[in-house]
Amino acid sequence: MKKIGFLSFGHWADHPSYQTRTAGDTLLQSVELAVAAEEIGLDGAYFRVHHFARQLASPFPLLSAIGAKTSKIEIGTGVIDMRYENPLYMVEDAGAADLISGGRLQLGISRGSPEQVIEGWRYFGYEPEEGRDSADMGRQKALEFLDKLSGEGFAEPNPNPMFPNPPGLLRLEPHSEGLRERIWWGAASNATAVWAAENGMHLQSSTLKFDENGKPFHIQQAEQIRLYKEAWKKAGHQREPRVSVSRSIFALVNDQDRYYFGQQGKATDSFGYIEADQRAVFGRGYAAEPDQLIKELAQDEAIQEADTLLLTIPNTLGVDYNIHVLSAILEHVAPGLGWR
Repeated sequence: MKKIGFLSFGHWADHPSYQTRTAGDTLLQSVELAVAAEEIGLDGAYFRVHHFARQLASPFPLLSAIGAKTSKIEIGTGVIDMRYENPLYMVEDAGAADLISGGRLQLGISRGSPEQVIEGWRYFGYEPEEGRDSADMGRQKALEFLDKLSGEGFAEPNPNPMFPNPPGLLRLEPHSEGLRERIWWGAASNATAVWAAENGMHLQSSTLKFDENGKPFHIQQAEQIRLYKEAWKKAGHQREPRVSVSRSIFALVNDQDRYYFGQQGKATDSFGYIEADQRAVFGRGYAAEPDQLIKELAQDEAIQEADTLLLTIPNTLGVDYNIHVLSAILEHVAPGLGWR
């Protein structure tokens, strides 16, 4: 059994073929999609966060709206770039969203990836400490976020407050009990996957990772996941770790599917550079008739190692078509692989 969710980048553009022409279209359709996904039995609704782009950027209003409209589906991000965040303000926003959803938030965070502008986090008022880089800053902010999510008091109360204070140091409010245990780290390397395990975060691994040995993507990713699980066990955490992987998977069950994706199944991985000095391996996409998909996906070692699969979706094609895409996986592919 696996948990299966969708991952939306939330694109929009004034394009004649898009169902999402504006930011409002994308936000409202994201809520509609999560509601419909819950109705067909999907386990999770996840959203990417990008700044300075015509994509979803501010996750907490969206997550809160979905939380208020749904009752069972997990709601998450994949991922929030911590270089842009105020960790304390984020604790408040995340706590509110989690309480609205009844404790269903699964929050993916990371040190971030290359963005639309040069050092965009500087426009938000942040810069690394002397001798550190932006990746260090992202991880440092992540640790502060985790620390403040614990709910322990840390702020000295005013002796003459506007309202009465409880005794002792004050914590951030609203506090959502258990949210600290539902934070995921998006890791692109083996080392940061181990770091995530040591710090008690679940693991999100995407459709790319840093190339560390030249092996096929799914094998490198499976190795990363196994290292993560070993580190989690060594750290002595008393709860079970979770691991998600993302994939582009399309079951071709009608002519519309074949028109959109019939030529898009990538048979091989690719290698390239997402940063000037960092070679990465990009995983293949899957698009085939259901029987063929089952055969191909059964060979993906990383999917076998993960407990959660996030299906990247073409959100610009609208809610109805995306529900068709997701339903096709649930009905025609998942049972053949033992995921359902």
